[in-house]
Amino acid sequence: MQIETPPSEKPYEKPEGERRGLVIVNTGDGKGKTTAAFGLAFRATGRGKAVKVYQFMKVPTARFGEHRLSEQVGLPVEGLGDGFSWKSRDLDHSGQLAREGWEKAKAAILSGDYFLVVLDEVTYPLIYGWLPLQEVLDTLAARPKEVHVCITGRRCPQEIIDVADTVTEMTMIKHAFKAGIPAQRGIED
Repeated sequence: MQIETPPSEKPYEKPEGERRGLVIVNTGDGKGKTTAAFGLAFRATGRGKAVKVYQFMKVPTARFGEHRLSEQVGLPVEGLGDGFSWKSRDLDHSGQLAREGWEKAKAAILSGDYFLVVLDEVTYPLIYGWLPLQEVLDTLAARPKEVHVCITGRRCPQEIIDVADTVTEMTMIKHAFKAGIPAQRGIED
């Protein structure tokens, strides 16, 4: 480890641009995409902002840790899918659920009623061909100027990365699951 001297001066200048809604992308093969999106959603909720989370792959009855806390703090989370694609009995139905969910999410984004709309795991319906990429891009471009949108999922299409304001790629360096340790409730649920 290299020891560093803490900065004694502010390492950046305050930006002079206008405040506006951002497109934020959390992508990559590492852990933390949804976790980061929920952190953002909880932060905005804590500031009294209107937030809506759409989970494109989770079932509406999911009861993971983030759902339990969301209920406690009044953060609306809506599962739109039918779970992991490899568990689906009907991929055509999975695609239909994604399209129906997208209509809800699109309406929420364009309504201007929300400070932040999270599109959790929306990259999967996009890369599976269940959602039209251009429609998502058009919606991001047409959203009211104060609306923030956070997109999560592996293999985010480059076209979304190109229009995003902030993109973070989670890179897996090491993961307990790869070492044979099962998922832990409260850590990976």
